[in-house]
Amino acid sequence: MKRSRSLVLSLVAALAATLGAAWVALPAYAAGATASFVKTAEWGSGWEGKYTVTNGGSSTINGWSLAFDLPSGTTLGSYWDALLSSSGQRHTFTNRSWNGTIAPGASVSFGFLASGSGSPSGCQLNGASCGGTPPTTPPPTTPPPTTPPPTTPPPTTPPPTDPPTGGLLKHLLTGYWHNFDNPAVELRLRDVPAEYDLVAVAFAEATATPGALTFGVDSGLAASLGGYTDADFTADVRTLHSRGKRVILSVGGETGRVSVNNAASAAAFADTAAALIARYGFDGIDIDLENGLNPTYMAQALRALRAKIGSGLIIAMAPQTIDMQNPAGGYFKLALDIKDILTVVNTQYYNSGAMLGCDQNAAYGQGTVNFIVALACIQLEAGLRPDQVGLGLPAGAGAAGGGIVAPSVVNAALDCLARGTNCGSFRPPRTYPGIRGAMTWSVNWDVSNGNGFANTVGPHLDTLP
Repeated sequence: MKRSRSLVLSLVAALAATLGAAWVALPAYAAGATASFVKTAEWGSGWEGKYTVTNGGSSTINGWSLAFDLPSGTTLGSYWDALLSSSGQRHTFTNRSWNGTIAPGASVSFGFLASGSGSPSGCQLNGASCGGTPPTTPPPTTPPPTTPPPTTPPPTTPPPTDPPTGGLLKHLLTGYWHNFDNPAVELRLRDVPAEYDLVAVAFAEATATPGALTFGVDSGLAASLGGYTDADFTADVRTLHSRGKRVILSVGGETGRVSVNNAASAAAFADTAAALIARYGFDGIDIDLENGLNPTYMAQALRALRAKIGSGLIIAMAPQTIDMQNPAGGYFKLALDIKDILTVVNTQYYNSGAMLGCDQNAAYGQGTVNFIVALACIQLEAGLRPDQVGLGLPAGAGAAGGGIVAPSVVNAALDCLARGTNCGSFRPPRTYPGIRGAMTWSVNWDVSNGNGFANTVGPHLDTLP
């Protein structure tokens, strides 16, 4: 026979009085609060999980914290609608500012991606069992911590030497998806070819408020597709997540006018970017401001955004070739200043003409292995990690005004940088096996040209060391 909660609490009170200062109290728990878990999608190497927190009580819940363990070999990747802190294999998700209050009878949910075959265990909601009952373990003589105490306090962000991969593959194929109508093939987001690992949605746009961003499905694109809504797009983001892909929001483009030049605009950028990430389920942000940027305040904006979203935030950049010639330049300085939280810089090695490489002895013409390798070498030798460097090239006819190369040239450049093979006359001073991968403008142009870029470069990335 089950004892009533009042009887249990009476026994607890009596025990506390008996033990005195040697024992304080059992962990508090929220009566009526429960949490349920489901794997919403699974694939060979991982899965997508969802927790739903339900208030079955009669009082409003103001703030929640849900913790669980994952077995060794199973790791977390991107997550959404919650904040995350981890200690070893114990992971604690807490509410965001907009979903911490749960009225009686209401529910909120959050989700995440995981690599590996394991499942959550040991779930606790606000210190109690996620099933809504108090912990059944006997009370210890001192209050147990909710997570095993580490020998040193865990950092709130990964140390600078740890690549902030966000659960990404070691070598990535990135492609831009058009949120607009142009001569390339129009695509729903869910129709992006499977070879792409990271999809950058082009573009978020400026508002009347300096630094602030806005995004929505372009009306011209929706008309061309015979109807495509924000809800359709959001569902497509989840579909790509179920396939193990990541989707980030790109800011700017050739005509982008987003301006972050002071503390107020940096705050507006972070606030609006966080809101868009939460609304659509983006995994991160891409900076593609081709009309210049202020590295000081953009760094401030990106750090503020990461503080809001968490360590899983993907931060990508897509500077023009000229922007990555000198470490003192705006874009290059930004990349170095946020190196501890930066995911990847996919420099656009096209529309450039001839430029100096890291040897500073010769000008290399665009559209060649020498050009790509010699210019990528500048970043690799000036302070960026190999996993933070990607090669951006156009996806065939129509995609750029100059610098178009056969996909085999991209593969040769990757081989030269990663292995020291298939180089042209220029050879870098060392090899970089961790080179992150390749990017193309764009998915739409690639599909228009028969998917040659994705079908050639994507499989080759899998062969790199």
